[in-house]
Amino acid sequence: MSAEVDRISLLPLEIKIAILSRLRIKHAVRTSALARSWRHIWTHLPCLDLSSDQDPLGNPRNDHTDTDTVPSSWIQRVHRLASSLRGPLSFFQLFFSEPHDDQSLLQSLLDLLLQKGGLETLNLYFHNDPGKIHLPLFLSLRVLRLFGCHVALRIGFRGFLRLETLELYGVKISNDDLNLLLRTSKNLTSLEISNCGALENPLSVNLSLPFLRHLEFENEGFFENLSVVSSPCLEHAVIRLIDADCSSQNLARMVLRLVTSVAMVSSLKLDFDVLKCLSLVTLPFNFTIPRLKFLRFSFDVDTVDNTMAKRVYDAFLWLLRSMSILEELEIELDSIEYHDQADRLAILLKELPVERHDGFACLERTVTSVTINMSSLDVTDSIAWIQFFLLNAKGLKLLKIGYFHGGDMPSFIEELQKVEVTSYDAKVIFFNRFTHQITNLCMND
Repeated sequence: MSAEVDRISLLPLEIKIAILSRLRIKHAVRTSALARSWRHIWTHLPCLDLSSDQDPLGNPRNDHTDTDTVPSSWIQRVHRLASSLRGPLSFFQLFFSEPHDDQSLLQSLLDLLLQKGGLETLNLYFHNDPGKIHLPLFLSLRVLRLFGCHVALRIGFRGFLRLETLELYGVKISNDDLNLLLRTSKNLTSLEISNCGALENPLSVNLSLPFLRHLEFENEGFFENLSVVSSPCLEHAVIRLIDADCSSQNLARMVLRLVTSVAMVSSLKLDFDVLKCLSLVTLPFNFTIPRLKFLRFSFDVDTVDNTMAKRVYDAFLWLLRSMSILEELEIELDSIEYHDQADRLAILLKELPVERHDGFACLERTVTSVTINMSSLDVTDSIAWIQFFLLNAKGLKLLKIGYFHGGDMPSFIEELQKVEVTSYDAKVIFFNRFTHQITNLCMND
């Protein structure tokens, strides 16, 4: 290509690097063949995004047969690639899906990233546990995401002082190391912990993070305690229990401590197992969530009997009573797939007659929008919730019924026309979440 035509090669180095940063590393490396001015420009890249299903330089992985040596060989090539980069790496992401036995190669790679300096984002995803890795002390780190690995902190660990986002998924870590990591990450604004396992004793954490705004917690039974001691900036909380023993009094007490400790949030999302746990303990009478404006929770009829349904309903009323300025509420209903489930739900609804309730500040004044989502449009598994809010929410303006699969909409509408409505401004819409089709229904015509 002539100099008159090759204007791209005349671009400043920082612009060339910005262009290559948008390419896969294998394509960026190949630009060395374009012209002399492009040779080795890729070695100035500030980011690496790599996956073990592809050779870091673009060679397909399916030509190998020795599955015991391929993963280690791949890590070695990643190490050589990272060593070839001349400047610091600000972003490093690694997806590793194959098993391997020698974690020293991975540890050596992490230590190399430390030597280069400047790392701000580190994302490590493993589908097979690579063995214990020690997190180097990256002084510039702002984002850390770990999935499916065994993590330890080195002696003398002083913390990631600039860390703002921490996400731990399926991570094995000792209770001492987890507490040290959180205690020294004072600038955290977002924390997500999901299915993290204790190495010895169950995990116990009391959070005191002055700038934390978002907390997401999923527990499969490895935590004996998690509560927020002091996080005045916390705005959003998500609490889920996955396959947990919801009959455990210890778990129920932990859930109550956690829910009551996030009372400063403006947005709260809970799964049905949280409500089940709350139904097992004595709930404080004067508890309030004074700033909450959005609440989402799920309901699963297949996991409750009549007695528990009543307790869960009482726990829901307790939550609702604690919210003085709630504006928007969203309910996820698990689909009713079998006739015996539908029959059992009909019995449950008879056990829980919908009544007019007084003393709910949010229903009296602030709740204007309610969304009820279900898989299939079926009046059986939603009519009780619809009746409750149309009867009690005096300022309700919009009730949205979301669904993926169609049902007998005329029968659904016929049942809705029988429901007593308190708000004269209430409008009901059916929203197909797949086609985005909207059907309007005015309840006061």
